[in-house]
Amino acid sequence: MQALFILEVAVDDAERIDGLEVRFAHQEQVVADLNEVITAQWKRIELLERNLKRLHEELQNMDQGRNAPEPPPPHY
Repeated sequence: MQALFILEVAVDDAERIDGLEVRFAHQEQVVADLNEVITAQWKRIELLERNLKRLHEELQNMDQGRNAPEPPPPHY
């Protein structure tokens, strides 16, 4: 009777370990997938920030050009 109990416990432990290993493998894949998504998002954010900075500089340059006095027409 005691040998049967030990065998059942060993089988239960093996099944639990197998289940944990499967869950761990899936979690590793999810973490890797999420890392790829985050890396791609950061690259996109950096690109958008560079574009925004460039557009801001262009807007400032356009605004500075408007404040400069206009040259007189050529017929003067």
